[in-house]
Amino acid sequence: MSDLSANSIPRIRLGEKLGFFAFSSASNVVYQFKSLYYLFFLTNIMKVDVLLAGTILTIGTIWDAVNDPLIGFWAVNHRFKNGESCRPLALWFAVPWAVTVVLLFADFGLTGTAQLAAALLIYIVFELFNTYVNIPYNSMGSLATNLDADRRSINVFRNLGGCMGSGIGAVACLPLLKLFGGLDAGGNLVQGGAGSRGFLFTAAVMGAVCVLGCFAHYFTTKERVKPLAEKEERLSAKAVAKMLLSSRPWVLNTLYIICYNIINLLLMTCITYYATYVMKSTGAATAIQAAYLVASVAASFLVSPIDKAIGRKKTMLLAALIFIVGKLWFVLDPFSVGAIYVNAVTVGVAVAITFVMFNTNRNNIVDIIEWKNGRRLDSMVSTADNLASKLAVAGATQLIAVSMHLSGFNADIVEQPAATISTINAMIGWVPMLVAALMFGVLLFFNIEKDTKRMNEEKAAAAG
Repeated sequence: MSDLSANSIPRIRLGEKLGFFAFSSASNVVYQFKSLYYLFFLTNIMKVDVLLAGTILTIGTIWDAVNDPLIGFWAVNHRFKNGESCRPLALWFAVPWAVTVVLLFADFGLTGTAQLAAALLIYIVFELFNTYVNIPYNSMGSLATNLDADRRSINVFRNLGGCMGSGIGAVACLPLLKLFGGLDAGGNLVQGGAGSRGFLFTAAVMGAVCVLGCFAHYFTTKERVKPLAEKEERLSAKAVAKMLLSSRPWVLNTLYIICYNIINLLLMTCITYYATYVMKSTGAATAIQAAYLVASVAASFLVSPIDKAIGRKKTMLLAALIFIVGKLWFVLDPFSVGAIYVNAVTVGVAVAITFVMFNTNRNNIVDIIEWKNGRRLDSMVSTADNLASKLAVAGATQLIAVSMHLSGFNADIVEQPAATISTINAMIGWVPMLVAALMFGVLLFFNIEKDTKRMNEEKAAAAG
């Protein structure tokens, strides 16, 4: 990409930022709905053993991790007829992506091996389309503009959209299930065909939101930052890997993202089980998720002022500290209603800050890699770190499944063993707290601001 002056690209208008908002909403509808309810759907509707259900998610996540850099590598060396590299993917794969979301929650009446094979196949296809759609989702922030202030603003709108999508994917799910006959008057899941149909119709609503978000993004955004050279040579996989692994900021940001994803996954996957078996009502998850989302939305408006006031590194460290401190009460008293709400609220605040920070880091990292190597890796920076983070998430998912299986979890009984309750509490409490402590340690060695400043100084010296 060219070394552009601050005035060479116009400031991003509100309409375009709303396009990013809409796309992030769609993506997070899928992420939140799937994270919260797919394992629960498999175990409590399809009656798949929790260990086998967790293994399906783990295999699918590993496949998702592997296909990320493969598709990202294709995108690095591909240009559409209009000269763009990422944005058209939002148009091409919107409908296939939405269809697979619905199929995830479809009961085909199969049993045994056929049931497991169908669930795994659908999950694998879903993750393939999800990767294609997530390339423009993660890459367009750096392609729309070269202005750091606008990139940060775009990521704030993305986070706000993420909160909206999370709200639709989480808080709206149980009311929709009730509307479609999947929940009884007490807020508990109806077994049999009614519960199955409730999930299917709810997934159809989520799929429609996905399509609308993708289309809104495609028709409101534009790739403005152009390649350094008119004709770029194809990069080998070895060359791309070397460029990434030799970038210290990319390595540290990847570790940062891994911690973020594991912390969020543990809460989102286990909160429905916590509400069902600790609070004695699946519907109780709605209020907890709402508290998480309200906190995340409120924090989104504070990210830019905090970043400007104390700098990016201190802002990232602050979020990591909030992750840790917010879980102390819950670790000490996991059956306290106040503790679970504080846990959810503080995760919401820290997630909002972390999301904006690591995505803005990604935009800067693409600039730094281009300056050092003469080639920009917009699609690979995000898809390659997704490889590492999703492998870690796959491990965390399997940890949940194995731990609950060993603890004696049985979806057919209302009162779970004490070991199962302790496992659920650990996955929401001290396990993510330890991951947050690791995040804090990683950030002590990470200073993207200095790296970006050094790059800009070298650019200015070269231009002079």
